[in-house]
Amino acid sequence: MRCRFRLLFVTLACLAAAGCAVGPDYTPPAPTGTAPQFLAPRPHGGSTAGLVGWWDRFDDPALPRLLTLAEIDSPSLTQAWAKIQAARATLAGDQADRWPSLTASGSAQRGRQQSTAAAVTISNSLSVGLDASWEVDLFGKLRRTAEAAEARQAARTDDWHDARVSLAAEVADTYVQYRACQLLVTAYDDEAKSQQATADATNVSVRAGFTSTADGALARAGAASAWATLTAQRAECDVLVKSLVDLTGATEPALHDILAQSQARLPQPTVFAVDAVPAGLLVQRPDVASAERELAAASAEIGAAEADRYPSLSLGGSISRSGASLGSLMTTWLVGPSLSLPVFDAGKRAAAVDSAQAAYDYQLAAWRQSVRTAVKEVEQSLVRLDGATRRTGDLQAAAQGYRQYFESIDRNWRAGGASLLDREQARRNALSAEISFITVQRDQIQYWIALYKALGGGWQPESPATAPASGEQS
Repeated sequence: MRCRFRLLFVTLACLAAAGCAVGPDYTPPAPTGTAPQFLAPRPHGGSTAGLVGWWDRFDDPALPRLLTLAEIDSPSLTQAWAKIQAARATLAGDQADRWPSLTASGSAQRGRQQSTAAAVTISNSLSVGLDASWEVDLFGKLRRTAEAAEARQAARTDDWHDARVSLAAEVADTYVQYRACQLLVTAYDDEAKSQQATADATNVSVRAGFTSTADGALARAGAASAWATLTAQRAECDVLVKSLVDLTGATEPALHDILAQSQARLPQPTVFAVDAVPAGLLVQRPDVASAERELAAASAEIGAAEADRYPSLSLGGSISRSGASLGSLMTTWLVGPSLSLPVFDAGKRAAAVDSAQAAYDYQLAAWRQSVRTAVKEVEQSLVRLDGATRRTGDLQAAAQGYRQYFESIDRNWRAGGASLLDREQARRNALSAEISFITVQRDQIQYWIALYKALGGGWQPESPATAPASGEQS
C-alpha cells in the first residue's frame, strides 16, 4: 500500500511539472506609430558621454550635495521602496503556493465527570498530528499567478528608478530657479538704488526751482516701484528656498550653508548628445519599462483566470496519534488525491477571464500611451532647448544695446539734454532686456534638465533599487 501511494505521489509530481499553462504566452509588444528618429533639432556640440553622473558635471558643488540630501530622506523614494517590498512579499507568497504545505498540531485535555455524589470519572485525551496538502498545478494557475507577481515586482522597481530620476530633476530645476532668482534680485537691487539716488537728486533740484514738481513725482514713483519689485523678487527667492527645504529634508539654516558654498550664478551643465531614437526610449525610460511589466502581469493573469475554469487536483494527507496516555496512543493516517471540477457557476469564471482580458487591453493602451508621452517629452524638450539656445545670443546683444542706450540717455539727462520721461523709458527697456537675458539662460538650463529626465536620466535596466538610508533594509 505504501508503494502504491508513493507511486501516486511521484506520478502526480511529474504530471504537474509537465503540465501545460493555459492562456497567452506573453510577448513584449513592439511600438507602433513612432518615427524612426526624432524630428526636432538636436543640440549641437554635445558630449557623447552618457547621462550617468551628469549632475557632477554641473560645475556647481552645491547641487550634488542637495541631490544627496534629497535621496537620503525622500518620502517619495521611501514610498516607492515600500511598494517594492510589498511586491516582493506578494511574489514570495505566490511562489510558496506552488509547494506542498505541512501543518503540525497537538492538544492535551483533562476532563472530570461526576454522575453521582460518589461517582467521579477523570479522563485524559492526548493527540498529535501532521497535515500535508499540495495543489497539483495541472493547468498553470499557480505558475501564471507567480509570473504576474514577478512582473509587478519588476514594475515597482522601475517605478522606484522613475521616482529617483524625477526627484533629481525637480531638485535641480528648483535650484536653477533659485540661482536665477538671486541674479534678478541683484539686478532689481541695483536698479532700486539707482532709482532712489535719482529721486533724491531730483527732489533737491525741485526744491531749488530747477526741476518741475511733476518730474519730482515721477522720480519718486519710479523709486517706489523699483523697491516694491525688489521686495517681491526677494519673497520669490524665499519661496524657492522653502521648496528646497521640502525636497531635501534639510533644515533651512543648513540649506543656506550649502547654498553659500556656490556663487550666486547660474550653473553651467555639460551638454550631451541625443543619440537615442524613439524606439530606444523603451529601454531608457523606467516609466515605460514599468508600463511594459504591468502589461506582462496582466497577460499572466489571463492565464490564471483561464486555468481556474479547468479541474484542479490536490494531494492531501494526514497522520495523527491520539489516546488517553502516552503509552496508549493509536496511530491514524489518511492520504489521497482530491479532484475539483467546475460544473456550474452561472458564468462567474468566464466573466473573470473577460475581466482579465479587459485589464490586459487597458494596460496595453497605457503602455502605448507611455511610449507616446516619452517621445513627446523628448521632442518638446528638444524644441524648447533649441529655441532657448537660439534666443540667448540675441537677448544678450539686446541687453547690452539697451544698457548702452540708457547710459547715453542718462548722461544727456544729467546734462539737461533729455527729459526724465525719456530716461525712465530707456531705463525700463534696459532692465527688461537684462531680465529677459537672465530668464532665457535659466530656461536653457531647465530645458537641459527636462531633456535629461525625458531620456530616462541615465537609467539602466539592470540597476538595482536601494533601500532609503533612513529606513530599514530587509
